[in-house]
Amino acid sequence: MKPVIQLASGIIPIEQDGFEVQPIGSIKAEAEVFLKQCYIDEGIAPIFPYRWEDVEEEIAETGTYQQTYDELVYGAKLAWRNSNRCLGRNFWHNLHVRDMRHLETEVEMFQAILEHIQFATNGGEIRATITIFKPDGRRFWNPQYFQYAGYRQPDRSILGDPGNVELTDQAMRLGWHPESQTRFDYLPLIIQLPGQEPRWFEIPPQLILEVPLTHPRYDWFGDLRLKWYGLPAVSNMVFDVGGIQYTAAPFNGFYMGAEIGARNFGDHHRYNMLPVIAERMGLDCSQNSTLWRDLALVELNIAVLFSYHQQEVRLLDHHTLTESFMQFADSEHQAGRLVQADWGCLVPPLSASTTPVFHTQFDGNRILKPNFFYAPLPWQRVAQSPGCPFHHEWPD
Repeated sequence: MKPVIQLASGIIPIEQDGFEVQPIGSIKAEAEVFLKQCYIDEGIAPIFPYRWEDVEEEIAETGTYQQTYDELVYGAKLAWRNSNRCLGRNFWHNLHVRDMRHLETEVEMFQAILEHIQFATNGGEIRATITIFKPDGRRFWNPQYFQYAGYRQPDRSILGDPGNVELTDQAMRLGWHPESQTRFDYLPLIIQLPGQEPRWFEIPPQLILEVPLTHPRYDWFGDLRLKWYGLPAVSNMVFDVGGIQYTAAPFNGFYMGAEIGARNFGDHHRYNMLPVIAERMGLDCSQNSTLWRDLALVELNIAVLFSYHQQEVRLLDHHTLTESFMQFADSEHQAGRLVQADWGCLVPPLSASTTPVFHTQFDGNRILKPNFFYAPLPWQRVAQSPGCPFHHEWPD
């Protein structure tokens, strides 16, 4: 059974991971549902009829409408609250919303991103932030602001992050070529306006807060020269609100330690550091039953938590964050709302059964709007289009 989007006016089937989301009936239908909910929830329901009269007229004349800043703020926070796969939803009230819909060029957008990075990084006390650009199909090619390149080597190995090989290929085809190649080279930010070729920009390294990893007990851990960035800013998701799709609306929360330790460095298809750490620890790796991977994984995650705390960069362990999510679930029930949750995505990739979400059955997994949805990889769509390989147009 396909997941569904649910609004007050009904439900429609969607593709959960692809950007195939369409309004229910029309922009007008979705706008009415969203705006009515917005003005009721904000305690100003008597204003809705007057606002709706203006919106109806604007849609009739132009086919769309301009959301106010207050509507945008409400919608962005609600989209976070509706994100079934996010463990950090207890902080949805604290989202900072930056309205950049007036910007036109890639250079202007890039400058706004640099300001986002400075504001959200906040010296390590990460602030949840979203920057929303004009909803005309413009987009970022990067899944996140910061990502380490993955270079294909002659022996078919990968230098850097294997998870970013395709994006690295695309960046190099666009003309990005670093002077040297290392395991931790930041990819450029690639911005594309509708109907134009993409442009890439390098983020100044002084704006990037990095955390070198060390361990409280193993002095040799620093010799591995591992590091990660402090700001996890997602830039490839579509913010869908009130019938309007903002294809460029990058946002960030803060990291859960296991995202870095168990996935980015622990996964076999990423940096795959568990065998290296196990060898340094002197573990018996001759058979699975020694649980050498488990032992190495715990120490790797200890190093991540220790290093971020030492550098005073905001990050939570998986126990604290799942407890926070249960507080969110309790507050939702107290507000009379069902908790929609994708259980498989909420269970941490480390010590899952020791966290409260593992033992909790949530109310359902309906996909509510407003929300954030994944868009297809731009170069895959480009490859299917005729003409210039870096030219394509997005639907309105």
